[in-house]
Amino acid sequence: MRALILEADPETTEEWKWRGTPVWEHHGIVCTGEAYTKVVKLTFARGATVPDPSRLFNSSLEGNTRRAIDIHEGEKVDAGAFKTLVKAAVAMNGQAKKPKSGKR
Repeated sequence: MRALILEADPETTEEWKWRGTPVWEHHGIVCTGEAYTKVVKLTFARGATVPDPSRLFNSSLEGNTRRAIDIHEGEKVDAGAFKTLVKAAVAMNGQAKKPKSGKR
């Protein structure tokens, strides 16, 4: 998954924060990775606003901000759809950083 994130957006950086949690960032947090006993969870910081036409998000669907993908051992993830999702998340981060225009 790490390779797919970096293929989708080569300008994304990876840091390890919060006691060893990988965090991928570009204009803000794109997603984090957490390893649990039965699942690897990729949580997208602004996932609730990211288009997901392939319906990869399968966890944390009730939240107002984040969405996640739980990947079970041996499960295949559609690489093309995942990279599209990462690109959309980066684009959402970039939009959030743009100053708002308009009259005051």
